[in-house]
Amino acid sequence: MTRIDPGRNYALAIGGFGIGLTEFVIMGLLPEVAADFAVTETVAGYLISGYALSVAVGAIALTALLTRMDRKRALLGLMILFILGNMISALAPDYGTMMLGRIVAALCHGAFFGIGAVVAAQIVRPNRRAAAISLMFGGLTVANVLGVPFGTLLGQSAGWRSTFWAITIIGVIAFVGIVLLVPAGIGRDTDAEPALLRREFAAFRSVQVWLSIAITVLGYGGMFGGFTYIAFTLTEVSGFASSAVPWLLILFGLGLFVGNWVGGKAADKNLGLTLVVLLLVLTAILAVFALTAGNQTMAIVSLLLMGAFGFATVPGLQMRVMAHAEVAPTLASGANIAAFNLGNALGAWGGGLALAAGLGFTSPLWAGAAITVVGLAVLGVALFVPGGEFARAGRAARKGAPAPTDPELVHATGPAAASISS
Repeated sequence: MTRIDPGRNYALAIGGFGIGLTEFVIMGLLPEVAADFAVTETVAGYLISGYALSVAVGAIALTALLTRMDRKRALLGLMILFILGNMISALAPDYGTMMLGRIVAALCHGAFFGIGAVVAAQIVRPNRRAAAISLMFGGLTVANVLGVPFGTLLGQSAGWRSTFWAITIIGVIAFVGIVLLVPAGIGRDTDAEPALLRREFAAFRSVQVWLSIAITVLGYGGMFGGFTYIAFTLTEVSGFASSAVPWLLILFGLGLFVGNWVGGKAADKNLGLTLVVLLLVLTAILAVFALTAGNQTMAIVSLLLMGAFGFATVPGLQMRVMAHAEVAPTLASGANIAAFNLGNALGAWGGGLALAAGLGFTSPLWAGAAITVVGLAVLGVALFVPGGEFARAGRAARKGAPAPTDPELVHATGPAAASISS
């Protein structure tokens, strides 16, 4: 087995940090942006859903275009888009230009994480794939622990544009990191013919791939529905001062960080059961948060738990779609990154509708809980129909054979199945 330079992981983490900051910091700055452009809270929220929809487009279109390209060149091109988009946002004279900047920055998001997830899974043993994916997303979680709160604080004290200039600088650092740390040709199987694009598209013939994508949209979208308008919930319902929002977001980020790590470990042991438990608990947390948001102590606890259980689903959701895509997981991986962001858009849209209907600043949490329940129902179908984890375990039990463990059900046999010593 070949040994791969671990420096590449640091470059991916830097890129993930910048991308995560771009995606999430806008939540804490939404009141300032809305006031500056003289738009309503709901219209300002479209900067979030617009970003998410653009990620969905970029995740599929750019991943398809970059499938056979040298990974280093692909990542560098994606970071150029990221830098350009954040520069446009920082300079935006009006709401329309700001939206354009968000769209340009978003185009790189899905392809970056989609390709990165396949590479991360490629260099570990089969029973460590979900943990490897969670490590690849580590930069994104660190962005939420440290970057988003301090980015929000910077934006509140020096103007929200200063935050986007800071993100632009992080993008430049990530670009340099990729130049220095990522070897040419990394992430490609040099011993075999590169997968043809039609082979990648063939993965979408699997019903389980589509079900997995739907679960991602709904399961992750529920958490995001509650989080999109969280600054308004914390200030208008819980009674926190605006200056406290950055520090409260640190708690949410800590939840993401812990949930990402624990979720990856749990998914490696039992993927199906892990996703069921996480989505059930997430639904309960969103409902409890909505009911108790007026109590500051409960709001703090709920915010932490919402981040933890919401993001704990990410490694398992990503691993599931890659597993069912079998020998051609790259495009399916990118499509699932698109699904995460379609979920973001769905959650932001649902929460915005609830606000526009005059249901109050806890209504996005209820909307998120409703979306998560639908995701849980789809997961139940996916687990028990042919090809699902529970269906396989039941069939094995009826035959008298030991029920297969979830790592064994992750049956990717193509590039993602490669094992490389650490």
